[in-house]
Order: sequence, then structure tokens, then C-alpha cells
Amino acid sequence: MPTPLHVVLGAGGGIGSAVVRELVRGGHRPRAVGRTPIDVPAGVTSLTADLTTTEGARAAFAGAAVVYHCAQPAYHRWPQDFPGLTDAIVEGAAAAGAKLVFADNLYRYGPIDGPVSEETPQQPTSRKGAVRKAMTDRLLRAHDSGRLRVTIGQAADYYGPGGTNSVIGAAVVPAVLGDRTVLWPGRLDVPRTLHYLPDVAAALVRLGESDAADGRAFVLPAAPALTPRQFIEEVAAAAGTRARVRATAKPLMRLVGLSNPAARELVDIWYQFDRPWTVDDGLYRRTFGPAEVTTPQEGAAATVAWYRARTVAHV
Repeated sequence: MPTPLHVVLGAGGGIGSAVVRELVRGGHRPRAVGRTPIDVPAGVTSLTADLTTTEGARAAFAGAAVVYHCAQPAYHRWPQDFPGLTDAIVEGAAAAGAKLVFADNLYRYGPIDGPVSEETPQQPTSRKGAVRKAMTDRLLRAHDSGRLRVTIGQAADYYGPGGTNSVIGAAVVPAVLGDRTVLWPGRLDVPRTLHYLPDVAAALVRLGESDAADGRAFVLPAAPALTPRQFIEEVAAAAGTRARVRATAKPLMRLVGLSNPAARELVDIWYQFDRPWTVDDGLYRRTFGPAEVTTPQEGAAATVAWYRARTVAHV
């Protein structure tokens, strides 16, 4: 029998590329799909496809056993573009008879007190949170109707090799390596969960492999929370530099957002930066057993090494 095909969407992004590497490490057969041509590890097939159309999704998923939905539109275009993209992906996965694993975040929960878990009330107050909730609700309804098998993995802000499109990847690591002051949005000294990309990928693949994951959402395992200041100090220690950081208040972020769409969108989810923002990953661990996660020290060192190698490669 041929090895089952695992198709990774958004394979040029941080989560998608990490899932491709994890599939290779686990001996699976991945197909990496992107909007534009992407570099892939040796032995991995790649495909350029327009996943916003049912026809493009059906072609990309042909023969798939599992599809990992790690694709997303531009951050400021989520309300306009994300629902249609996900609907087309559902159609394509259903046509292929494939299981769909959705790489989700925590936006659908809205402002809360205490760690986020699967039991936390879903009361989003942001535009992007409402979009995320509507999509995950539709995905789980599709599973309940028998249309296709669905599971959802949820992570907080991520960092790690390849993770350039996150707050850490955009605001922290380049500033530390450039010996500049890190401008952190919100409070610096409240606990914050960060997910390390290879850990996220390993957990998503586990969801893809396991029937016990079907029809449910899981908060993915993560290392114990640090404050943003503590994590930035870990990055600086790995880089051999001095940590310099300054908190950015919401009014200033609004001002920056006048010319920066990404900064403007952070205001919409400011509740994630003005209070503790942590997770309870107990359901995942109870369902699948112990989960090894990377320490912030190890993760920061690997991330700094990746950025430095990337800089050298582009010189």
C-alpha cells in the first residue's frame, strides 16, 4: 500500500513549513501547497494552487488522506478573505475524503480572566475573533454532519525558525539582533504563553494521525508562560546582546496604525496584550499523553540561530 499523502496548505508560512518538516521527520509523505512557488526539503513534492476556488482546492488535495489548513490571507484582510478561503478548503477536503486539521489561534475566546482552555466561553469582541469563531463553528458542524472529519489545534502567539509573521518574529528578534530597542505592544510584566513552532507542528501532526482528535478543538501544549520582558531577555541572552525593551501604549499603537496595517490590527485584539494571556493545555495531555515541549531557552537559541543563518544566506 502507498504511504498516505499529507497535504500542507500555507507551506511557505511559519506553521505550514514547520508541519512539512515534522511530517518528513516522522516518515510521512507530504505535499507542500502555497500561493507561490516555495522551497521544500528534499523528497517533498510542492504545488502552487489557488485555494480560494473549489477547483483549485480539489486539485491540490487529490489523493490526500490528511489536509493541514495552515493557510491564511493577509492579516488585515481576514474578515474579507478568510471565510471564503476556508469554505473552498472544506469543499476540496470533502471531495478528497481527507481529514482536515485546522491550525487555529485563540482569538475566538475574547477577553477573559485566567488561562484559555477548551471550556472557556467563546465571546469574541474583535473582528478577527468573530471571523475565527464563525469558521471553527462551520468546521465542527461539517464534522458533525458527516461531511468530513475535522480537528482543530489552537495556539497562542508563536515563535521559532521560520516564524517571521508573528509579534515575536516581527518585533522582537530582528530588533534584538539589530541591537535596537524592542517596542512591545502592551504590558511587559504579565504572564504570556508563547508556542514554539516545532512544538505546534508536532501537535498538529498528532491530531492528524489520531482518531481521538476528531470533532474536537484542542489547545496545543506549550512551555510554562513567561512575561514578555523575560522572554525578550532569553532572546538577548541567546544572541549575546543586551535586552532593551519599551512598552508601547494603545494610543501610540493607534497612531502607528495610521500607516502600518499590521499595527492597526493589533489594536483590535489589545486585550491579549494588556493582561495575562496564558493557556491550559490539559485536555491535549489527558487525551494523547505526555507532550514534550521546548524550553524558552532552547527555543530562543534555535530561533536566533535560524535568523542569523537566514541573514547570511541573503547577503
